[in-house]
Amino acid sequence: MTEKEKQQAGELYNGNDAELFSERNNAKKLCMEYNATVYNDFKKKSRLLDRLLALRGENTWIEPDFFCDYGYNIIIGDNFYANHNCVILDCAEVVFGDNVYIGPNCGFYTAGHPLDYETRNQGLEFAKPIKIGSNVWIGGNVCVMPGVTIGDNVVIGGGSVVTKDIPSGVVAVGNPCKEIKKI
Repeated sequence: MTEKEKQQAGELYNGNDAELFSERNNAKKLCMEYNATVYNDFKKKSRLLDRLLALRGENTWIEPDFFCDYGYNIIIGDNFYANHNCVILDCAEVVFGDNVYIGPNCGFYTAGHPLDYETRNQGLEFAKPIKIGSNVWIGGNVCVMPGVTIGDNVVIGGGSVVTKDIPSGVVAVGNPCKEIKKI
């Protein structure tokens, strides 16, 4: 099994593998070009996103600066907006539903590292997918951690660290992020 196959299967893998390094390098180049593109060159930005992302719906806008690891694990629905400094570490799949709005300085981190230092020091890591439902508003400075699912019709308050699944139809805030009321 290749390191990429291990990665996609959710097993421990070596992130320094040559194939994975090359794919990350390609994504970083596309992100760099996207971020350097003149703000109102909508056609070029759209073409770059088409080359970078696995799939995206209509009306996708990502403010610069935007960073991701691979791009090919990112799936975006219709009417998506991410404000400045969005980071998606997409070592596993990251899926956004329709009508998702993300505040500035947010991160979606599928990558994780073993707690055991001997294993971690070998350069091994793992990845768990993230799923964001439809009609979700994520406030600024939010971190969504590996393996989290956020349901539909959710508001995540600014500054939250989402470490566990959030059900549909709620407002959730805090570190760790917790439901505070139904919508």
